[in-house]
Amino acid sequence: MKLTDPKELFPNFRGHAPATAAALRKFEHDSEFRLPEHYVQFLQQMNGGEGFIGSKEYLILWPVEELLPMNKAYEVGEYAPDLFLFGSNGGGEAYAFDRRSNDSIVVVPFVGMDFRLAQYQAATFTEFIEHLHKS
Repeated sequence: MKLTDPKELFPNFRGHAPATAAALRKFEHDSEFRLPEHYVQFLQQMNGGEGFIGSKEYLILWPVEELLPMNKAYEVGEYAPDLFLFGSNGGGEAYAFDRRSNDSIVVVPFVGMDFRLAQYQAATFTEFIEHLHKS
């Protein structure tokens, strides 16, 4: 199963139009964080979105233009500086890249956000989507 196969992985997910090259360049310019390659490839296919992955897992992925404002709004730099949020499960938990490894993904509660509460989900964004799809 490939991330590039939206019919299989994203049949009930409402994805946005692909991120523009300008939006990705702006993020790179404005951010101290380098987005993982698999995630950038996803953004080039659909710039975030919302819906079910598989039969049970709900996923909200923020567009590239909202990544920095959302991390600032949730005060990630203060409460969990080793994380970079990119979305949520719609139920009180955020999905984040572990900045120490750049690619691995964790889930952390929005309330009481603390790196010590983060739970490992997958090594890459592609594995993360596949994991949600299978669960």
